[in-house]
Amino acid sequence: MSLEIDIFDEVEELTEAQVAEIEKLLQFAAIKEQVEPGSEVSVTFVSNARIHEINREYREKDRPTDVISFALEELGEGEIKVVGAGIPRILGDIIISTQKAREQAEEYSHSFMRELGFLAVHGFLHLLGYDHMSEEEEKEMFSRQREILDEYGLAR
Repeated sequence: MSLEIDIFDEVEELTEAQVAEIEKLLQFAAIKEQVEPGSEVSVTFVSNARIHEINREYREKDRPTDVISFALEELGEGEIKVVGAGIPRILGDIIISTQKAREQAEEYSHSFMRELGFLAVHGFLHLLGYDHMSEEEEKEMFSRQREILDEYGLAR
Protein backbone atom coordinates (compact mmCIF):
# COMPACT_ATOMS: atom_id res chain seq x y z
CA MET A 1 0.00 0.00 0.00
CA SER A 2 1.26 3.32 -0.99
CA LEU A 3 -0.95 5.62 1.10
CA GLU A 4 -1.97 5.76 4.73
CA ILE A 5 -5.62 6.84 4.50
CA ASP A 6 -7.85 7.91 7.37
CA ILE A 7 -11.53 8.06 6.45
CA PHE A 8 -14.12 9.77 8.64
CA ASP A 9 -17.82 9.51 7.79
CA GLU A 10 -19.40 12.30 9.84
CA VAL A 11 -22.77 11.79 8.15
CA GLU A 12 -22.73 8.02 8.70
CA GLU A 13 -24.26 7.38 5.26
CA LEU A 14 -21.62 5.35 3.50
CA THR A 15 -21.46 1.59 3.45
CA GLU A 16 -18.25 -0.27 4.29
CA ALA A 17 -18.04 -1.24 0.61
CA GLN A 18 -18.23 2.40 -0.50
CA VAL A 19 -15.52 3.43 1.97
CA ALA A 20 -13.33 0.51 0.82
CA GLU A 21 -13.87 1.53 -2.82
CA ILE A 22 -12.74 5.11 -2.15
CA GLU A 23 -9.64 3.79 -0.36
CA LYS A 24 -8.86 1.47 -3.27
CA LEU A 25 -9.34 4.30 -5.78
CA LEU A 26 -7.03 6.65 -3.85
CA GLN A 27 -4.39 3.90 -3.60
CA PHE A 28 -4.68 3.49 -7.39
CA ALA A 29 -4.36 7.27 -7.92
CA ALA A 30 -1.31 7.37 -5.61
CA ILE A 31 0.41 4.68 -7.69
CA LYS A 32 -0.46 6.51 -10.93
CA GLU A 33 0.93 9.76 -9.49
CA GLN A 34 4.00 7.97 -8.05
CA VAL A 35 3.33 9.18 -4.51
CA GLU A 36 5.90 7.93 -2.01
CA PRO A 37 4.75 4.90 0.01
CA GLY A 38 3.69 5.82 3.54
CA SER A 39 2.33 9.23 2.53
CA GLU A 40 -0.72 10.24 4.56
CA VAL A 41 -4.09 11.64 3.58
CA SER A 42 -7.44 11.99 5.32
CA VAL A 43 -10.90 11.98 3.74
CA THR A 44 -13.90 13.26 5.66
CA PHE A 45 -17.48 12.93 4.45
CA VAL A 46 -19.69 15.75 5.73
CA SER A 47 -23.11 17.36 5.30
CA ASN A 48 -23.84 20.37 3.09
CA ALA A 49 -24.22 22.48 6.22
CA ARG A 50 -20.75 21.50 7.47
CA ILE A 51 -18.98 22.03 4.12
CA HIS A 52 -20.80 25.38 3.79
CA GLU A 53 -19.35 26.39 7.16
CA ILE A 54 -15.82 25.29 6.13
CA ASN A 55 -16.12 27.01 2.73
CA ARG A 56 -17.20 30.26 4.39
CA GLU A 57 -14.52 30.12 7.08
CA TYR A 58 -11.51 29.12 4.97
CA ARG A 59 -12.37 30.24 1.45
CA GLU A 60 -14.72 33.15 2.19
CA LYS A 61 -17.36 31.60 -0.07
CA ASP A 62 -20.77 31.62 1.57
CA ARG A 63 -22.24 28.49 0.00
CA PRO A 64 -21.90 24.73 0.17
CA THR A 65 -19.50 23.12 -2.29
CA ASP A 66 -18.77 19.52 -3.27
CA VAL A 67 -15.12 19.05 -2.21
CA ILE A 68 -12.48 21.07 -0.38
CA SER A 69 -8.84 20.10 -0.04
CA PHE A 70 -6.36 21.36 2.52
CA ALA A 71 -2.86 20.63 1.25
CA LEU A 72 -0.47 20.46 4.16
CA GLU A 73 2.57 20.68 1.92
CA GLU A 74 1.74 24.15 0.60
CA LEU A 75 4.21 26.52 2.17
CA GLY A 76 3.04 29.76 3.69
CA GLU A 77 5.10 32.91 3.66
CA GLY A 78 8.41 32.42 5.44
CA GLU A 79 7.93 28.64 5.87
CA ILE A 80 10.56 26.19 4.73
CA LYS A 81 10.04 22.64 3.55
CA VAL A 82 11.28 19.98 5.94
CA VAL A 83 12.50 16.88 4.15
CA GLY A 84 14.11 13.92 5.81
CA ALA A 85 14.65 10.26 5.27
CA GLY A 86 11.93 8.16 6.80
CA ILE A 87 9.55 11.09 7.38
CA PRO A 88 6.22 10.32 5.69
CA ARG A 89 4.66 12.99 3.49
CA ILE A 90 1.49 14.32 5.05
CA LEU A 91 -0.44 15.37 1.99
CA GLY A 92 -3.48 16.85 3.70
CA ASP A 93 -7.23 16.58 4.05
CA ILE A 94 -10.03 16.05 1.56
CA ILE A 95 -13.53 17.02 2.68
CA ILE A 96 -16.49 15.82 0.60
CA SER A 97 -20.18 16.70 0.93
CA THR A 98 -22.14 13.47 0.42
CA GLN A 99 -25.32 15.49 -0.12
CA LYS A 100 -23.68 17.51 -2.93
CA ALA A 101 -22.26 14.26 -4.37
CA ARG A 102 -25.77 12.76 -4.52
CA GLU A 103 -27.20 15.90 -6.16
CA GLN A 104 -24.41 16.00 -8.76
CA ALA A 105 -24.62 12.26 -9.50
CA GLU A 106 -28.27 12.77 -10.35
CA GLU A 107 -27.56 15.93 -12.33
CA TYR A 108 -24.83 14.22 -14.42
CA SER A 109 -26.77 10.94 -14.72
CA HIS A 110 -24.12 8.71 -13.23
CA SER A 111 -23.81 6.72 -10.02
CA PHE A 112 -23.27 8.15 -6.54
CA MET A 113 -20.09 6.02 -6.38
CA ARG A 114 -18.77 7.59 -9.62
CA GLU A 115 -19.37 11.07 -8.20
CA LEU A 116 -17.72 10.22 -4.86
CA GLY A 117 -14.76 8.79 -6.76
CA PHE A 118 -14.53 11.86 -8.97
CA LEU A 119 -14.56 14.16 -5.94
CA ALA A 120 -12.00 12.07 -4.05
CA VAL A 121 -9.58 12.05 -7.02
CA HIS A 122 -10.20 15.76 -7.64
CA GLY A 123 -9.36 16.56 -4.02
CA PHE A 124 -6.37 14.21 -4.06
CA LEU A 125 -4.89 15.87 -7.17
CA HIS A 126 -5.24 19.25 -5.45
CA LEU A 127 -3.19 17.87 -2.55
CA LEU A 128 -0.49 16.93 -5.06
CA GLY A 129 -0.35 20.47 -6.43
CA TYR A 130 -2.70 20.29 -9.40
CA ASP A 131 -5.02 23.25 -9.84
CA HIS A 132 -7.52 24.72 -12.28
CA MET A 133 -7.01 28.45 -11.97
CA SER A 134 -5.98 28.87 -15.61
CA GLU A 135 -7.36 27.18 -18.72
CA GLU A 136 -4.08 25.28 -19.18
CA GLU A 137 -4.03 24.03 -15.56
CA GLU A 138 -7.68 23.03 -15.78
CA LYS A 139 -7.08 21.04 -18.96
CA GLU A 140 -4.13 19.22 -17.35
CA MET A 141 -5.92 18.49 -14.07
CA PHE A 142 -9.23 17.42 -15.58
CA SER A 143 -7.61 15.15 -18.18
CA ARG A 144 -5.50 13.53 -15.42
CA GLN A 145 -8.66 13.00 -13.35
CA ARG A 146 -10.44 11.40 -16.29
CA GLU A 147 -7.45 9.13 -17.05
CA ILE A 148 -7.29 7.88 -13.46
CA LEU A 149 -11.05 7.30 -13.18
CA ASP A 150 -11.33 5.63 -16.60
CA GLU A 151 -8.34 3.39 -16.01
CA TYR A 152 -9.64 2.46 -12.58
CA GLY A 153 -13.03 1.63 -14.07
CA LEU A 154 -15.19 4.48 -12.75
CA ALA A 155 -15.90 6.02 -16.16
CA ARG A 156 -19.01 8.13 -16.71
